[in-house]
Order: sequence, then C-alpha cells, then structure tokens
Amino acid sequence: MTPLSHVQKTGSLSSDFVRTPPVTFESLFTSVAHAAYGIAMRLTRNQADAEDLVQDAALLAHRGFDSFMSGTNFRAWFFKILINCYYSRRRREKSRPVTSDLDDTPDLYLYARSGQAGFPTQGPDPASLLLEKLGTERIVGAINRLPEEYRVVSTLYFMEDLSYEEIAGVLECPVGTVRSRLHRGRKMLQKALWQIAEEDGIVSQPADQEDA
Repeated sequence: MTPLSHVQKTGSLSSDFVRTPPVTFESLFTSVAHAAYGIAMRLTRNQADAEDLVQDAALLAHRGFDSFMSGTNFRAWFFKILINCYYSRRRREKSRPVTSDLDDTPDLYLYARSGQAGFPTQGPDPASLLLEKLGTERIVGAINRLPEEYRVVSTLYFMEDLSYEEIAGVLECPVGTVRSRLHRGRKMLQKALWQIAEEDGIVSQPADQEDA
C-alpha cells in the first residue's frame, strides 16, 4: 500500500464517521411505539381511543423534540407526554371517578385465598403457581380493573418495568407518592387477580362462601 492510498483510505473512514446521521424522532419513536400503544390500551380500554391517544402524544412529542436531551431516556420522556395527554383528555371529559370494591383489600390477600384454595403457601412466592396459571393476559385484565391512578402506576411498573424514579418523572410526582400508590395498587391487584381466577374457573369459592 502506498502512502497516498493510506491517506486516502484514512480520510474516507474519517469522512464516513463525520457524516453519521443524527438520531431522529422517527427512529426513536419506532422503538417505543408498540409499548406506548399497550399503555394507551390499558388506560383507555378502547382500540380507537388508544390509537388516537398515541397519535396525539406522538404529534406533541414531535413538535417538542428539540426539548429532548440526546442520550437520555427517550422511552420515559415519551411516556410522560403520553400520560399527560391521557390526563388532559380525562379532564376535558370531566368524568366522575369510578368507585371500586378493591379499596378494602387486606394485606396478603392473595396469599390467604391461595391457601384456602389448596395452592402451596410455602416458599418465597406462595402465589406464584396461581399467577403462572393466570398468565399475562389475565394479569393485564386485572390491572385494567384498578382505579385510574393505581392502574397508571401499575402499568408503568409491572408491564413496562420502569423504576420508581422513572415513574416519578413520567407522572411528575415525588418518588414517595409512587411507592404509596404501588403499595395500594399491589393489594388491589391481588383481589382483582383472585376475582378473575374465580370467574375463569381456575379456583373455586369455598363451600361456606358459596352457600352464604
């Protein structure tokens, strides 16, 4: 290889490196679109509304993309816009809060009911066998039954694996609030899971409750 050819090759590599295209909104959005639609479905419980919600959030995110700091967590940044869009819609609709029979769920509800139904109650996760039988689809269905503020935080934590700190950033609230909502949300989720297990015949009510 001549010195000239070496310089030309090196210069070509350097030029290619310099011309590396910047990250675009479209490329980042593509990586989170499926997860965003899943969240929207769990929030709105309607396909058309979910599609509209993601579209509205994408439009706002595209317009405000200059405010996104390159190299930071785009997923959390976009989910924050998505959740804010959802709450804005709810405020416009002026819907009344839905009451829930899940509010009075005691601690270790799923543990106690699993024992009554004959599921193993020993080991680090005594309800794991029941959860395995329920499967992801039923668990998502149980999350959908939670009151709105607990449904939102549970979706981000259990389905999207966001940390407490990331959820706090998305919801613009203190980490302590996230912890509190997740604590109550977990208890409500146990009761919702048990209701679904009964409805689908995975477990049956004890005889004394059926006769009551």
